[in-house]
Amino acid sequence: MTETFRIFEVPQTAYEEEESLGTKEKFWFSHPELGRCLYKKNRSNIAGEDWSEKIAAELCSLLGLPHAQYELAICNGEYGVISPSFRPENGDLVHGNQILAEIDPDYPENSQDLSQHTINAVFDAFDWLEIEHSDISQPVDWKPQNHVEKVHHTFVGYLLLDAWIGNSDRHHENWGFVALENQLYLAPTYYHASSLGRNESDEKREKRLRTKDKGYSVAAYADRCLSYFYNHADNKQRIKTFEAFCLAAKRYPEAASTWTEHLNQILVDDILDLLKCIPANRISPVAIEFAQTMIMHNREKLIEYSDQL
Repeated sequence: MTETFRIFEVPQTAYEEEESLGTKEKFWFSHPELGRCLYKKNRSNIAGEDWSEKIAAELCSLLGLPHAQYELAICNGEYGVISPSFRPENGDLVHGNQILAEIDPDYPENSQDLSQHTINAVFDAFDWLEIEHSDISQPVDWKPQNHVEKVHHTFVGYLLLDAWIGNSDRHHENWGFVALENQLYLAPTYYHASSLGRNESDEKREKRLRTKDKGYSVAAYADRCLSYFYNHADNKQRIKTFEAFCLAAKRYPEAASTWTEHLNQILVDDILDLLKCIPANRISPVAIEFAQTMIMHNREKLIEYSDQL
């Protein structure tokens, strides 16, 4: 029998400081084992934010991506996750919108219109940072893979992750850099709860899994997953997660091939075992089947694309 993931109890009295970024209820506290942690409560109307975040982090580990750690938690009887801070002492997190606005004064740093958040804008920003700061480094305490020499190449891995799990929430505040002692380090990938179909009801999951209508299948659902990137500022339509990865892969084909090689080495049973480690009161059998089907479809699609690079 598969052992379930550990559940961390967060006392109500643990609250130390509110986290204002984002829309979820969350706060910072000190954990005796994990240090400074952020607790994020599931929104009452959206089940699955906890298990999707945990599974995404575990999949990052299988890929070899630098990522924020997430653990299942409960506070005052309510489900959530905790995440140890990845910022070193005296380190500051600089979000993508701050970087893009520094480069382009017309970039809408605090606007709802994110159409200037394009794949080219992000990678051009990395180029600019290399020139402006002489050097930008890989995430703190992370050893890069072969052929992943620059932060650009690591970010390609982040985009592969998004396409693999259907992460629709990598907007310009959900990536960034850690500023530490006049040096910039790419932040590990973080905030992946909007993935794996976690927002769907079991009724809809069941229908998609059993349908004979290809347009309503899990594969069709996965293929329609939108990223938080755009083609260009004049186009208000977000591009798909797979398309975002493809654009990055054309720019850095060797890095894309490296990450898809890692993806190809992950065993199907390893993925299923992770899903089965979520306690049964947090995820249903049909949610596991749906997520597994989605992951495998996206995996095959990414590997097939990589073979053509």
